[in-house]
Formats: sequence, structure tokens, C-alpha cells
Amino acid sequence: MNPSPPHPAQLIVDLGFGYILSGALAAAAELGVADHLAQGPKSPADLAKALGADASSLFRVLRLLASAGVFTEDTEGRFGLTPAADLLRSQVPGSLRDAVLMLTQKLFWAPTGELAETVRTGQTPFDRIFGKPFFDHLASDTAAGTTFHRGMSSLSDLENGSIARSYDFSPFQRVVDVGGGHGGFLIEVLQSSPKLRGVLFDHAHVLEGSRIASAGLADRCEHTVGDFFQTVPAGADVYVLKRILHDWSDEVCVNILRNCRNGMREGGRVLVIDAIIPPGNAPHGGKVLDVMMLAVLPGRERTEAEFQKLFAQAGLRLSRIIPTPTALSITEAVAT
Repeated sequence: MNPSPPHPAQLIVDLGFGYILSGALAAAAELGVADHLAQGPKSPADLAKALGADASSLFRVLRLLASAGVFTEDTEGRFGLTPAADLLRSQVPGSLRDAVLMLTQKLFWAPTGELAETVRTGQTPFDRIFGKPFFDHLASDTAAGTTFHRGMSSLSDLENGSIARSYDFSPFQRVVDVGGGHGGFLIEVLQSSPKLRGVLFDHAHVLEGSRIASAGLADRCEHTVGDFFQTVPAGADVYVLKRILHDWSDEVCVNILRNCRNGMREGGRVLVIDAIIPPGNAPHGGKVLDVMMLAVLPGRERTEAEFQKLFAQAGLRLSRIIPTPTALSITEAVAT
């Protein structure tokens, strides 16, 4: 039997308190609580001693998280791991600790707290709060930039394999991952198509964290430093834009897409991997991410019609949309 929906008043209150859970989750991730529970449950006192924390405060945070299914409290007052809490460990497959640290850092939290200003003015307060636009801030603040790129890699690792397997790359010879970060998605693509060669294209400080060599793919993938606002490596069959266009305004997106259009071989493809906002009131991860974009960046999540418009302005045509097991879709475009 499905549980009954919350009373309307309770729904509003629960939503209003939502940031408390985010803060508690961030604290547990930053302190490394889950790593200290890998060998079994511990009392708040023992945990606090190991973490250099206050036992009473730690207990209260873990009690809240246990009520949400992150950690569990036994009859002796000891806290242990749940399957969700296990993902907060730092050295396990599928770890989301870096993702949590990214999503809950101040550069997202602070502008979202001033969302009313954005709705009134249509402008993010990010520049005012941090003194410069989002990606300029990441480039100038080493700690924030490292947290962001590690977090994005962690978050992307959840989806990269299933997205790469949703598209047949085998007919192609060369793929460019535009703004490909540390290469997590490109690794999955190259592993799925043994004859394919790749180009990981990003800024130099980002490529320093590349995982291509550690994946054993250095002989099939080159690293190219550049700025996709200016140009992209020429002569590829496929240009991948994964979680790129949603960061930018329509005008900027058209410029990026046009650069890909100008660079690709005859018969080439551009693959935009982003959420596609569906019609209706149903929950969708893209709707949450869209409001994050609204608060922090000039970009947005888009509908199918909005993608069609962008492609047309860049000399491309939407050829098909391929769903994936994730909240993202592969939107394929060809030259007009």
C-alpha cells in the first residue's frame, strides 16, 4: 500500500526545513563519519573522540540523518552504516562524498538562499556575493575549484557508464569530449568501442586531474587544451557536450554548437547530454537542477523545443532523442 501524501501544511513545513537535512548531510560528509563506521557501529562518544568533535552535537546530527535513512541508531545508542550512508565513505566504488561536498558548498548554497532576488531581477546574485562569475571564481579559488571538479567526477560516475552504453559509438573513428573534465565519460565511451579514438578537451588546470592514463587509455586518447567559446578540435565524427550547455545562455550555447558544427567531419554528430524538461507536473531531476542554474549561472535546463531552436541557429538539426537510464537524455544533432 502506498503511503498517503503529507497534509498540505506539513508538506510546506517539510520543504521549508529541507536545508537542515542538506546541512546535516554536508557536516557528516566533511567530518568523514562514514569512514569511521566502516568497521562497525560506534557510540557518539567514541565517534566524537576519533573525529575531534563534540559528542552531543554529533549525536543530534546523526539522529536526524538516521531518521532520513542515512545511518541507523541501534538499541544501545550506537550509530552504523546504511546502504545510503555507505556511499558517504571516501574510498568505495560509487562514493558520493565528493558530490555531497560539492553540492553543499557555499558557492551553491549562498546564491540559492537569495533566490528571491533572482526572481525579481532575472540576475543571479553570484557575482555580487563572490566578486566574479561562477567559472571565473572556480579558476581563481583553488579549493573551490578542486571541490567542484572532484564532485562533478563523483556525480558523473553514477551515470557515465549507462549513458555511454545508450548510444552506439562503434560506427565512428574520433570523438571529442568538449569540456570533458577529468575524462570519466570519455573513458566509458572508449571502453565501449575499442576502435574509437578520443580527445579530452578542456582548460589546462582541469586536464591536470585527467583519469585517462589511469584507465589504461593513454594510447587512444589525446589531451587538448583550449576554450570551447573560441574553437574546438577539428576533424572528429562526434562532439560530446555533456552537462555543458545547461551552464550557459542561449546565445553562448549557439556559439558553442556552431564551433562544433564547424569542426566536425561530413556526416558528423553533436551529442548534447543534458536533462530534457518534460511537460506536466511530475517530479523530474532536471527541474531541481534548473533552479540551481537559475540561482548560480546564466544557464538553464531546456525542453525539446528549446533544443531544436538552439540547433537551428547553429546550423544543426535535431535528429533524435535517446533516453538513458538516468535523468539525462542524449540529444543528437546533425548538420543541416
